[in-house]
Formats: sequence, C-alpha cells, structure tokens
Amino acid sequence: MQKEITFTMKTELIEEFSCHLYRQEKTAATIRKYSTDLRTFLGYLGNDRQVHRIRLLEYKEWLRQQYAVSSVNSMLAAVNCFLDYMCFPELKVKSYKVQKRMFLDSEKEMTKREYQKLVETARRKEKSQLALILESICATGVRVSELKYLTVKNLQGGRLEVSNKGKTRIVLIPESLRKKLLCYAGKQGIKSGPIFVTRNGKPKDRSNIWTEMKLLAEQAGIKPKKVFPHNLRHLFARSFYKTTNNLAALADVLGHSSLEVTRIYTADTLKKFQGMIEQLDLIVP
Repeated sequence: MQKEITFTMKTELIEEFSCHLYRQEKTAATIRKYSTDLRTFLGYLGNDRQVHRIRLLEYKEWLRQQYAVSSVNSMLAAVNCFLDYMCFPELKVKSYKVQKRMFLDSEKEMTKREYQKLVETARRKEKSQLALILESICATGVRVSELKYLTVKNLQGGRLEVSNKGKTRIVLIPESLRKKLLCYAGKQGIKSGPIFVTRNGKPKDRSNIWTEMKLLAEQAGIKPKKVFPHNLRHLFARSFYKTTNNLAALADVLGHSSLEVTRIYTADTLKKFQGMIEQLDLIVP
C-alpha cells in the first residue's frame, strides 16, 4: 500500500514560493494574489499544519461554502501551483466546473450614456484628473494597471508599448485624447514620467482610482456596482466590436491570447437575447 504524502505548511514556504514566482517573472499582482490565497489556506489549517490529500479536499469544500465558484477556483489554482513548486503534483485538487455564461449581467453593464455622465460629473466637480482617467481607459481599452504607461514621452510619440502578463503590445491613442493629456500634463507641470500621479508624485494605483470612481458614481446617480475600471474596458470592447465586427482585431487590441476571452467582452445582455427570441414569432395563436 502506497504511503500517504504529507508535509507541514509553514509561512516560510509561502515566502520562498513568492520568490520563486518573482524569478519566473510573474506580475506583482499575481505574486500578491497567490501569497494571499496561500495565507488563507494556512489560516484554515490552524495549529495542525499537516497537508495531505484529505485536508486539501476538505479545504476545497470549505471554500465552496465561503466563496463564489469563480473565487474558489482561483484560490485552488494558487494552491495547486504551490503544490507543483513543492514537487507534490499528486496532491493537486480539481477545480469546480463552471458553465460558460452566454450573456452579460444587464445590472452591471455600463452604457455609453452612463460613461458620458460620469465624465461630465467629474468635470463639474473639478476632478479633471479622474475625468481623464475614465476617458483614457474607455477610449484605448487599457487595463487600470497599464495607466502607468501613459507617460509624457509615450504621449509625444503617439502610442504606448505596454507589457503585461508576459506579453507586449502596442496601444494606439486617439489624437484628441493625446492632446488633452499633454495639455493636462503641461498645466500640472509634469515634464516627464506618468501623467496620472498622486499629490506625492507616485503613480495612481488601482485602489486610489477604484475609491474615486465609487464616490463619483454616487454623485452622478449611477449604480455603484456598474462603476469600476474594468467595466470601462468592457465598454471599449463592445464599442470596438460594434464598429468593426472584427473579433481577432479586438483580441489584439486588448492583449488577449484567446478569442474565447474576448468573446466575453462582446456578449450581449440577456434582455437583448430575449428581444431576439420574441421577434421570431413562432407561437401559434
């Protein structure tokens, strides 16, 4: 009978694993996420830090009671990656199967008019930087983490060379936006480096922008759950696809390696599909 594989989980192992991910050139966000997920696992183990197959399966069930399936799978991915690092691939657990969603959640879909209202409200509240951040994400499709590439030098060149998730892509900037950003930089006395910085001169991060957007949503009278940076990227994607009907080009622009990921951005809402079904007129009176 084969002996059961068991090892002791330690905080030091998480730190060593983080260093391993850094050497593998994983992004700072990925390293932070995996480290956080592993500390959750460590907390679950409690004083008895023995890791074996049964404990892992119990942890999987515990996660399912605490989190949404997508979050559970994400946290299990961190543990499985760690198990590979520890040379215990036999202990890896399967993720939960999730049926692909064909429709967008209409309650979370941001319309173009709502986006315009956000920008107008930011300007009215004299939050010119926030207004430009909204326009920069929505007009180029960049991720909020990629705003740091909007530098004076790149804007003068007319395009961004963005490196993210091990890939590099070119992001083109609408001329009207380029002029706006350079004008803003001039007024703020920014002669080099990133355009969007805090009062201390550090690049704005995700948490800064998220908080400001939630407050702006309330001021604009828009449901806060619709207002977050990535939703602007979704609006860009839907607008691009509606204009070009070219999914492959959109995948290149967004920096996706898979068209399946891009299709999520271009999906219609359930309400729109319902309308299409009604138009079929296949019910006999």
